[in-house]
Amino acid sequence: MENFVNLNELSTSEVQNLIDNALAFKNGTREPQKSEHMVANLFFENSTRTHSSFQVAELKMGWEQIMIDPQTSSTKKGESLSDTLKTLGALGIEYAVIRHSINDWYKPLIEEHSPLMPHLINAGDGNGQHPSQSLLDLVTIYEEFGHFDGLNVRIVGDLLHSRVARSNAEILQRLGANVTFSGPEEWYPADFDQYGSYVPLDEGLENLDIIMFLRVQHERIAEMDQADFSAVDYHHNFGLTKDRYDKLKDSAIIMHPAPVNRDVEIADALVEAPKSRIFKQMTNGVYARMAILDAVSNHE
Repeated sequence: MENFVNLNELSTSEVQNLIDNALAFKNGTREPQKSEHMVANLFFENSTRTHSSFQVAELKMGWEQIMIDPQTSSTKKGESLSDTLKTLGALGIEYAVIRHSINDWYKPLIEEHSPLMPHLINAGDGNGQHPSQSLLDLVTIYEEFGHFDGLNVRIVGDLLHSRVARSNAEILQRLGANVTFSGPEEWYPADFDQYGSYVPLDEGLENLDIIMFLRVQHERIAEMDQADFSAVDYHHNFGLTKDRYDKLKDSAIIMHPAPVNRDVEIADALVEAPKSRIFKQMTNGVYARMAILDAVSNHE
């Protein structure tokens, strides 16, 4: 695994190995092999959880972080991402964790086959993939249930603009989960039919094992849609209300990649309710990303 860019490009056994290693790091049955690898974290889009989580994971692995702010880097002078990364590689930086607004930003870089290119770790590309988030979600589900096959999963919300939805829908369907989708129908991509089916939110809530809510991504929504958006109406139609929460079975879990718009996707009082695993997801994100760093650094 020279690069970690799309979880769905990995085999099922490789995905399971990452999950097992993440939980081994978390449970203390495996200690990270401390190393002196140098890594740069380049986030061209805002991030709190993913950025901080990678930083904590790198510290736990003993990696040395080279601090670069893309907003003050030479990319603002017109330097290409490729030249920026090859510059870092020439300086001895071995790994680059990158979030970028362009879908599949990593593909042309990998195709260059440049010996100067650092190993690439995708921290999110446009509305394409978010593989480290998908992995931490899988870790959270596996820790809870011990399997994926036959689990009933519903992903709710802004499906059209969410890289998390696409990453998770594909991998969960491949691992044997039964996936359904809900949310505004105009935000339902037709190609999601290959992973599951669209259903009204209130249909079969009592049968769900996992219900995953998505943030409304205002930064990616057209101005016309923004003008018509009502937080109150959205929460009533597509959010987790107390009534919907009570219909979920006791063993069901609630997930959200965060940040959460409280009282929009999820009622404020339910974000930390007993069935919620939202903050556990954040904890698991550190160990999932440690597993990613471990896998990429042991690729040879």
